[in-house]
Amino acid sequence: MRVRALVLVVALGLAGGLSGCGIDDLRSERRHGGPMRMTMVSSEATYLAEMIPHHEEAVRAAEELARSPRATMREFGEDIVRTQTAQIVQMREWLRQWYPDQAEDTTYRPMMRDLTRLEGDALDRTFLQDMVGHHMMAVMMSQHLLRDGTTHPEVEDLAQEISDEQRREIRQMSRWLAAWFGLRTSGMHGGMQPQ
Repeated sequence: MRVRALVLVVALGLAGGLSGCGIDDLRSERRHGGPMRMTMVSSEATYLAEMIPHHEEAVRAAEELARSPRATMREFGEDIVRTQTAQIVQMREWLRQWYPDQAEDTTYRPMMRDLTRLEGDALDRTFLQDMVGHHMMAVMMSQHLLRDGTTHPEVEDLAQEISDEQRREIRQMSRWLAAWFGLRTSGMHGGMQPQ
Protein backbone atom coordinates (compact mmCIF):
# COMPACT_ATOMS: atom_id res chain seq x y z
CA MET A 1 0.00 0.00 0.00
CA ARG A 2 1.33 3.43 -0.90
CA VAL A 3 1.03 6.24 1.55
CA ARG A 4 1.72 9.70 0.17
CA ALA A 5 1.30 12.79 2.26
CA LEU A 6 3.12 15.96 3.10
CA VAL A 7 3.67 15.34 6.77
CA LEU A 8 5.20 18.48 8.21
CA VAL A 9 6.24 16.98 11.52
CA VAL A 10 8.14 14.17 9.83
CA ALA A 11 9.66 16.49 7.27
CA LEU A 12 10.80 18.97 9.88
CA GLY A 13 12.34 16.28 12.02
CA LEU A 14 14.18 14.63 9.18
CA ALA A 15 15.22 17.85 7.47
CA GLY A 16 16.53 19.15 10.77
CA GLY A 17 18.91 16.23 10.84
CA LEU A 18 20.47 17.29 7.55
CA SER A 19 22.66 19.92 9.18
CA GLY A 20 21.89 23.25 7.59
CA CYS A 21 19.56 22.14 4.81
CA GLY A 22 16.15 23.76 4.85
CA ILE A 23 12.69 22.31 4.61
CA ASP A 24 11.83 24.91 1.99
CA ASP A 25 14.43 23.31 -0.25
CA LEU A 26 12.08 20.32 -0.33
CA ARG A 27 9.12 22.40 -1.39
CA SER A 28 9.73 22.30 -5.08
CA GLU A 29 6.15 23.30 -5.76
CA ARG A 30 7.22 26.94 -5.63
CA ARG A 31 9.66 26.34 -8.47
CA HIS A 32 7.80 23.69 -10.41
CA GLY A 33 4.20 24.75 -10.29
CA GLY A 34 2.58 21.98 -8.30
CA PRO A 35 2.47 20.41 -4.89
CA MET A 36 5.46 18.34 -3.93
CA ARG A 37 4.69 14.73 -3.31
CA MET A 38 6.10 13.48 -0.02
CA THR A 39 6.48 9.75 -0.30
CA MET A 40 6.33 7.76 2.88
CA VAL A 41 7.23 4.27 1.77
CA SER A 42 5.17 1.57 3.38
CA SER A 43 7.30 -1.44 2.49
CA GLU A 44 10.62 -2.56 1.14
CA ALA A 45 8.99 -3.33 -2.23
CA THR A 46 7.46 0.15 -2.42
CA TYR A 47 10.80 1.74 -1.52
CA LEU A 48 12.52 -0.07 -4.39
CA ALA A 49 9.71 0.68 -6.85
CA GLU A 50 9.71 4.38 -5.99
CA MET A 51 13.47 4.88 -5.62
CA ILE A 52 14.15 3.62 -9.15
CA PRO A 53 12.42 6.51 -11.00
CA HIS A 54 13.73 8.93 -8.38
CA HIS A 55 17.29 7.79 -9.17
CA GLU A 56 16.57 7.84 -12.91
CA GLU A 57 15.67 11.53 -12.70
CA ALA A 58 18.90 12.25 -10.82
CA VAL A 59 20.92 10.39 -13.46
CA ARG A 60 19.28 12.33 -16.31
CA ALA A 61 19.97 15.63 -14.56
CA ALA A 62 23.56 14.68 -13.70
CA GLU A 63 24.23 13.76 -17.33
CA GLU A 64 23.54 17.41 -18.22
CA LEU A 65 26.59 18.40 -16.17
CA ALA A 66 28.82 17.11 -18.97
CA ARG A 67 28.26 20.67 -20.34
CA SER A 68 29.30 22.43 -17.12
CA PRO A 69 32.18 24.89 -17.35
CA ARG A 70 33.44 23.57 -13.99
CA ALA A 71 35.51 20.36 -13.96
CA THR A 72 34.34 19.81 -10.38
CA MET A 73 30.70 19.74 -11.50
CA ARG A 74 31.44 17.50 -14.47
CA GLU A 75 33.15 15.02 -12.12
CA PHE A 76 30.31 15.30 -9.61
CA GLY A 77 27.80 14.52 -12.36
CA GLU A 78 29.83 11.51 -13.49
CA ASP A 79 29.91 10.20 -9.91
CA ILE A 80 26.13 10.51 -9.55
CA VAL A 81 25.55 8.78 -12.90
CA ARG A 82 27.91 5.92 -12.05
CA THR A 83 26.69 5.37 -8.48
CA GLN A 84 22.97 5.73 -9.04
CA THR A 85 22.95 3.75 -12.30
CA ALA A 86 24.51 0.82 -10.45
CA GLN A 87 21.94 1.20 -7.66
CA ILE A 88 19.10 1.22 -10.22
CA VAL A 89 20.36 -2.03 -11.73
CA GLN A 90 20.54 -3.60 -8.28
CA MET A 91 17.10 -2.40 -7.22
CA ARG A 92 15.53 -3.69 -10.43
CA GLU A 93 17.11 -7.08 -9.84
CA TRP A 94 15.76 -7.20 -6.28
CA LEU A 95 12.28 -6.23 -7.46
CA ARG A 96 12.36 -8.96 -10.10
CA GLN A 97 13.74 -11.55 -7.70
CA TRP A 98 11.82 -10.82 -4.49
CA TYR A 99 8.73 -8.85 -5.59
CA PRO A 100 7.77 -9.92 -9.12
CA ASP A 101 4.26 -8.49 -8.69
CA GLN A 102 5.53 -5.04 -7.65
CA ALA A 103 5.82 -2.73 -10.66
CA GLU A 104 8.10 0.28 -10.74
CA ASP A 105 6.33 3.54 -9.94
CA THR A 106 4.97 4.90 -13.21
CA THR A 107 3.27 7.90 -11.59
CA TYR A 108 6.53 9.58 -10.57
CA ARG A 109 6.39 13.36 -10.96
CA PRO A 110 9.70 15.09 -11.63
CA MET A 111 11.14 17.22 -8.87
CA MET A 112 13.80 18.94 -10.97
CA ARG A 113 13.59 21.60 -13.63
CA ASP A 114 14.54 20.93 -17.26
CA LEU A 115 18.28 21.60 -17.56
CA THR A 116 18.66 20.93 -21.28
CA ARG A 117 18.57 24.60 -22.33
CA LEU A 118 20.75 25.93 -19.52
CA GLU A 119 24.44 26.75 -19.85
CA GLY A 120 27.29 27.91 -17.64
CA ASP A 121 26.47 29.26 -14.20
CA ALA A 122 22.73 28.91 -14.80
CA LEU A 123 23.16 25.18 -15.38
CA ASP A 124 25.32 24.65 -12.31
CA ARG A 125 23.21 26.81 -10.00
CA THR A 126 19.89 25.28 -11.06
CA PHE A 127 21.26 21.74 -10.82
CA LEU A 128 22.60 22.35 -7.30
CA GLN A 129 19.43 24.06 -6.07
CA ASP A 130 17.18 21.33 -7.39
CA MET A 131 19.43 18.40 -6.49
CA VAL A 132 19.64 19.47 -2.84
CA GLY A 133 15.86 19.01 -2.51
CA HIS A 134 15.94 15.87 -4.64
CA HIS A 135 18.60 14.32 -2.40
CA MET A 136 16.70 15.37 0.72
CA MET A 137 13.69 13.40 -0.52
CA ALA A 138 15.84 10.29 -1.06
CA VAL A 139 17.27 10.67 2.45
CA MET A 140 13.77 10.96 3.92
CA MET A 141 12.52 7.93 2.01
CA SER A 142 15.55 5.92 3.13
CA GLN A 143 15.26 7.01 6.76
CA HIS A 144 11.57 6.14 6.79
CA LEU A 145 12.34 2.64 5.50
CA LEU A 146 15.20 2.17 7.97
CA ARG A 147 12.98 3.26 10.84
CA ASP A 148 10.18 0.87 9.86
CA GLY A 149 12.50 -2.01 9.01
CA THR A 150 13.36 -4.06 5.96
CA THR A 151 12.91 -7.69 5.04
CA HIS A 152 16.30 -8.12 3.36
CA PRO A 153 19.58 -6.89 4.89
CA GLU A 154 20.80 -5.94 1.42
CA VAL A 155 18.03 -3.36 1.10
CA GLU A 156 18.77 -2.05 4.58
CA ASP A 157 22.41 -1.62 3.57
CA LEU A 158 21.42 0.18 0.38
CA ALA A 159 19.01 2.53 2.18
CA GLN A 160 21.73 3.38 4.70
CA GLU A 161 24.25 3.93 1.90
CA ILE A 162 21.85 6.23 0.02
CA SER A 163 21.09 8.18 3.18
CA ASP A 164 24.74 8.61 4.18
CA GLU A 165 26.03 9.31 0.68
CA GLN A 166 23.35 11.81 -0.20
CA ARG A 167 23.67 13.66 3.12
CA ARG A 168 27.37 14.16 2.33
CA GLU A 169 26.49 15.36 -1.15
CA ILE A 170 23.87 17.78 0.21
CA ARG A 171 26.52 19.35 2.43
CA GLN A 172 28.94 19.60 -0.51
CA MET A 173 26.32 21.10 -2.84
CA SER A 174 25.37 23.62 -0.15
CA ARG A 175 29.03 24.67 0.13
CA TRP A 176 29.25 25.13 -3.65
CA LEU A 177 26.05 27.17 -3.71
CA ALA A 178 27.51 29.45 -1.05
CA ALA A 179 30.99 29.74 -2.59
CA TRP A 180 29.99 30.16 -6.25
CA PHE A 181 26.61 31.87 -6.10
CA GLY A 182 26.38 33.46 -2.65
CA LEU A 183 23.42 31.24 -1.79
CA ARG A 184 22.94 29.36 1.42
CA THR A 185 20.32 27.01 2.75
CA SER A 186 18.60 28.88 5.50
CA GLY A 187 16.96 26.35 7.74
CA MET A 188 13.20 26.04 7.74
CA HIS A 189 12.40 29.60 6.79
CA GLY A 190 13.65 30.61 3.42
CA GLY A 191 15.07 27.94 1.18
CA MET A 192 17.97 29.42 -0.79
CA GLN A 193 18.94 32.87 0.40
CA PRO A 194 21.65 35.29 -0.77
CA GLN A 195 24.47 35.55 1.73
